[in-house]
Amino acid sequence: MKRYPVSCKIVLIFLAISLLGLSSGAQEKTTYRTPPDEIARLIDTPGSPFVLVSRDNKTLAIIERPELPSIKEVSQPELKLAGLRINPRTNGRSRTQYYNKVKFKNLKTLKEYPITGLPEDPRISDMMWAPDGNSAAFILTTDRGLELWTVNVTDGKAVKLTDAVVNGAMRGTPFEWLADSKRILFAAVLTDRGSPPEEDPVPKGPVVQFNEGKKAPVRTYQDLLQNKHDEALFTYYTTSQLSIAEPGKAPKPIGEPGIIRSFDTSPDGSYILVQRIKPPFSYLVTYGSFPLTVDIWDPEGNPVQKIADIPLAEDVPKGFDAVRKGPRSFTWRADVPAQLWWTEALDDGDPRKETDLRDKLFCLDAPFTGKPKDGPTLKFRFAGIQWAGGTTAMLYQYWWSTRKMQTLRFQPASPDKSPETIFDRSFEDRYNDPGSFVSKPNKWGKNVLLTGNNGKTLYLTGAGASPEGDRPFIDSFDLNTKKNKRLWRSQAPYYETVVSVIDIEKNTVLTRREGKKVQPDYFIRDLKKGKLKQISHFPHPYPTLKDVEKQMIKYKRDDGLELTGDLYLPPGYKKSDGPLPVFMWAYPQEFKSRSAAGQVTDSPYRFIRLYSSSPLLWLTRGYAVLDDPKIPIVGEGEEEPNDTYVKQLVAGAKAAIDKLVEMGIADRNRVAIGGHSYGAFMTANLLSHSRLFAAGIARSGAYNRTLTPFGFQSEERTFWEAPEVYFKMSPFMHVQNVKDPLLLIHGEADNNSGTFPIQSKRYYHALKGHGATVRLVMLPFESHGYRARESVMHVAWETYEWLEKYVKNRKEETNKK
Repeated sequence: MKRYPVSCKIVLIFLAISLLGLSSGAQEKTTYRTPPDEIARLIDTPGSPFVLVSRDNKTLAIIERPELPSIKEVSQPELKLAGLRINPRTNGRSRTQYYNKVKFKNLKTLKEYPITGLPEDPRISDMMWAPDGNSAAFILTTDRGLELWTVNVTDGKAVKLTDAVVNGAMRGTPFEWLADSKRILFAAVLTDRGSPPEEDPVPKGPVVQFNEGKKAPVRTYQDLLQNKHDEALFTYYTTSQLSIAEPGKAPKPIGEPGIIRSFDTSPDGSYILVQRIKPPFSYLVTYGSFPLTVDIWDPEGNPVQKIADIPLAEDVPKGFDAVRKGPRSFTWRADVPAQLWWTEALDDGDPRKETDLRDKLFCLDAPFTGKPKDGPTLKFRFAGIQWAGGTTAMLYQYWWSTRKMQTLRFQPASPDKSPETIFDRSFEDRYNDPGSFVSKPNKWGKNVLLTGNNGKTLYLTGAGASPEGDRPFIDSFDLNTKKNKRLWRSQAPYYETVVSVIDIEKNTVLTRREGKKVQPDYFIRDLKKGKLKQISHFPHPYPTLKDVEKQMIKYKRDDGLELTGDLYLPPGYKKSDGPLPVFMWAYPQEFKSRSAAGQVTDSPYRFIRLYSSSPLLWLTRGYAVLDDPKIPIVGEGEEEPNDTYVKQLVAGAKAAIDKLVEMGIADRNRVAIGGHSYGAFMTANLLSHSRLFAAGIARSGAYNRTLTPFGFQSEERTFWEAPEVYFKMSPFMHVQNVKDPLLLIHGEADNNSGTFPIQSKRYYHALKGHGATVRLVMLPFESHGYRARESVMHVAWETYEWLEKYVKNRKEETNKK
């Protein structure tokens, strides 16, 4: 890698920054456009239904999504406050994914019946089964706000429990079933809060931030609070009153109102764990790092005990293994009535400290007045617990820098005993992933480990990654011998995965099975007899693509690393037709291990599935599509992956093109590259450092890494620690090398960390200043992903025009390659 003197780098950076003032030139006035009909029809095709299995495994909720929302809906008022996006009209999240049709299916009789009693064209979200499985609750969004509803599975009749008073501003489901399956705890908007605070047009003074010598190397975030008015709005919309709803009764308020970040009832319903945000707020981090009080209330909302008072976390050390000081990760033990657990860092949350121990667990029994008991001490960071009983719980710990993941067994009844290691592996290594332990709801509706053989056996499900592709499985696991026994594994030519264990004693599971040309459907499988009972019969959503050919191709990078990608060929294509224009769509990934980087990560038997901005849309226009070609960036030992990012990036892309040319599929001079987010960053770098592609399409990317100076993606080092890496990886710094056409697309309301809309705007200015062929499309009201039908259609139209002009029908250049 070429080394730049520090003085040279600084000069170049300031030269690049000076380009920010360049005029963008003439603006093209255009309305929303629509792509060719066959593409538009595919975009308008609703996605396949998905299902929710009741907690008693007797009923299936089959859920359908509506068509894409209109730009009118997407452009509703939106407040951007402390990392939240709130619709002030509804006091809910402004970008919720809704569904509009739900029907129930009895898994024994296979009888189906729709939900009735709902308004026309409902906007449903957050559906949650009651502990007993006999009913479900959900949020219904109206123009006035959020309502809480329930529906009985026996007749499908929906009943409204509350008016539009639910406060859904905070992330997560704004309600929770109580253990009796009758009452629901929910967050309500304050009835007497008055009108929203208005901003005084005359400022009272400047906005001032200060720091007294503390290091705060936080990453860049969107939607932060900016001033006192933002603070007032945040308080107004996030303050809520916990209340209990019950059919036939008015909601009952409990406890003091506050900015309730989360609430969670103990398994037996005798206590409520409440976490509330309090000032001082921050203009540097999102609400997740704001000060917290953690309290326990009784069911009437009376304070029982203060558990913790957690300060603002602006000064968390840098790195993915860093955490805030003090107690964190509060959770109820699921298999006993009321026992609280949490963890605390032993190294002040700083991974750079030299120590053998990182985290420690604590527990406290009701009535929470005694001294906390010591739990297990961990070598790495706490990553969660699954409970089973007094002698068994599974405890997870990880260490990012080494990609280490461990599963430990410990005894909750004797929490001070050292845990026993069950699995010890790299989380990058998919081939040796043992899977995840299966859980089931207990009598209180809390998930606990599924056990058999009098508690001696657990069960595991997983993707079953292998060199021939993913083959999902279910295993039994003997706690005494630590040995697995395979109960079932997916077989070619299908891809079948376990959705839920219906009855382990009867060897029955619910699975989802699909094939390359077989629409996914649900089945009840007898693991012992191998018999299948089909539960659903969904139609093929894309009949025009039913003859598309899909194959997993394998090829090698020039350093010997084996790679794969999913190749799709247009319907009716024959090799005798000759080479095709190719559209590659990719997303690079960092690894610390070559062996893990070369592993197969998909199945050749998956159904061909589209999404609204899928590259597979271009199969209808005669392109071959190479989707998700693996472009790993590897750094083993002391070397970091990004030290050789550009070299590995170009080598991976070249290997894919060489393979397609060798197969006779690709015309080397008509290959386009595209990607979203980090894939857009990849696209810009490939055009900056190679002439492999006829054109590029980059959506919602970041191109100047000096604007994300405290790390990005999987890069933990700061700009000041690795300036050469940041410089070399920033396409903005290499605009003079871009000789092939580049289409830039970005949402004007992008909320993703690091991909500020200004990244695309300034990159366009720099490219234009150097005479590149470039087009910038900014989508009004769109975030990191694009939702409005008009926006999605326009993106498809832009992509169509770009590919047709600069790839399929490109004019040859001399001496390009």
